[in-house]
Amino acid sequence: MKKTALSLILGATLLSVSAFAAKWTGTISDEKCGKAHADASEKSTKCVQGCVKGGKAAVFVVGDNVYKFDDASKAKIQDHLGHKVTIDGKLTGDTISVKNVKMAQ
Repeated sequence: MKKTALSLILGATLLSVSAFAAKWTGTISDEKCGKAHADASEKSTKCVQGCVKGGKAAVFVVGDNVYKFDDASKAKIQDHLGHKVTIDGKLTGDTISVKNVKMAQ
């Protein structure tokens, strides 16, 4: 019984850790337009860049999910506004902390 309980606790701990650190592929958009710019077209890219320059926060669209970026990540994503990218990072709630970002293939 003790062995089973310990296995469940350790299993849950490993699951919790792996659920936070991850790699995602999606589109960097803005909080105003969100999923509308998931296509990463030239028109969408220009809109996202304009909205972020105008004060809207950048967001990361992955499928039907829209995530925020923490303050430390904002400089890392600036060159990728409106683009489809792959991000390595950590998810806490609905906020991503970016370890690195690169253009998706």
